[in-house]
Amino acid sequence: MHAGTGNTLYDALFAPLARRADDLLILPDGGGISGEAFHGMVLHAAAALAAAGVRPGDRVAVQVAKSPAALALYGGAVAAGAVFLPLNTAYTPAEVAYFVGNAEPAVLVCDPAKAEALAPVAGGARVLTLDAAGAGTFADLAAGPAPIDPQPRAPGDLAGILYTSGTTGRSKGAMLTHANLLSNAQVLADLWEFTAADVLLHMLPIFHTHGLFVATNVALLTGGRMIFCPGFDADQAVRLMPQATAMMGVPTFYTRLLDHPGLTRALTAHMRLFVSGSAPLLAETHRAWEARTGHRILERYGMTETNMNTSNPYRGERRAGTVGLPLPGVEVRVCDPEGRPLPPGETGMVEVRGPNVFAGYWRMPDKTAEDLRGDGFFITGDLGRFDADGYLTIVGRQKDMIITGGFNVYPVEVEEAIDALPGVAESAVIGVPHPDFGEAVLAVVVPRPGAAVDPAAVAAALRTRLAAFKLPKAVEVVPALPRNAMGKVTKADLRARHAARFTKG
Repeated sequence: MHAGTGNTLYDALFAPLARRADDLLILPDGGGISGEAFHGMVLHAAAALAAAGVRPGDRVAVQVAKSPAALALYGGAVAAGAVFLPLNTAYTPAEVAYFVGNAEPAVLVCDPAKAEALAPVAGGARVLTLDAAGAGTFADLAAGPAPIDPQPRAPGDLAGILYTSGTTGRSKGAMLTHANLLSNAQVLADLWEFTAADVLLHMLPIFHTHGLFVATNVALLTGGRMIFCPGFDADQAVRLMPQATAMMGVPTFYTRLLDHPGLTRALTAHMRLFVSGSAPLLAETHRAWEARTGHRILERYGMTETNMNTSNPYRGERRAGTVGLPLPGVEVRVCDPEGRPLPPGETGMVEVRGPNVFAGYWRMPDKTAEDLRGDGFFITGDLGRFDADGYLTIVGRQKDMIITGGFNVYPVEVEEAIDALPGVAESAVIGVPHPDFGEAVLAVVVPRPGAAVDPAAVAAALRTRLAAFKLPKAVEVVPALPRNAMGKVTKADLRARHAARFTKG
């Protein structure tokens, strides 16, 4: 039975903490914060927001380092009835200006070192500060007023706005309700069998759906504990893992741990679950992790607009290279361009319907109407296919599909063939302008440490594995691929870098 029984995030996630004397947060230095103490931090944060002029329904924009105080600020926004708007800490003032201008928050909480640069772009928002140690003008305000009673909210009220990563085009604010987030946390907690006995190694950022709305919400809902780290560090992960029962990460976490000599079967023997998401996990990484630790990583599929949609089973076969089966209560279909469902084995657009699907894009009714069908299905922009057993494989974003000489090429198919070659650590396949073919297939390859990759040898090896139209017109060898904060390869950056590869001038 889950500790939280209410129908809004405060009722389900935060109210039960008032009666918890044991540690909720375990800190890397060995310290801890009890549930009761954290609940007090949440209510003081809510009172600080109210004192700063925040009213129910107002947006609270936050660009701060991960810390217990930052997590309490999330809870405080929920308790104050506000709409939480976390921003990537890497965003520049120019990028923040867009989000603030679009969302019009009542308050912008930022790092003290960035306050001067952000003040000119804050618009009508009051600028408050909070540093990694929990100090700043927001902390001063939180220390002052007595805690207020949490504001009543309905399941359909907005709890958060998350902006899409904006790697291409204009970033959109996905409106997420209390019901969206709570229903998803409840399903994941049940499916992944989280209980109050779990200790989650939490090294993800909390400005993103994975670290905030999956990892944190599931742990809070089930009464578990979190080893709350400011970020990912392989040495620290190996040191702290003996205290944990579960870890959620992005593929980069797992590849870096595989390079760590401390990762052994003995280290992970007591662990219950390793989850990966936010970016595709190479089947090779999945197999290498199992060979090294005896654990099969559980990969799942979600996105900003929907939180989680599918998952490999906790009990049952976890298939490398797939993102598993639709979550209970969530419908997933693969459709042709006209929206007609396709049979298993055929590739098409992934569409999703369920209580997890967002309420639309903030102040973008036309874009909302374009992406949400009349029957409630959300057009994800991801291309995928189901196998005969109902497991979903994501083959890439629609915008990443390459059309060369009239033929469709799905980059993931070419990438899997390249990644299987000796000496290759990983690859990214993109389409770039070509005078004859419209687009040409270009492979960007990263060698393993100490290995040399010969572009001609890669091309020769692929000729026996892929149809001629799928073959790269060129192979570029680079030391690393560009990635965003969640570890996703930014193919838009690669396309920009190599746009003139086959064109003159």
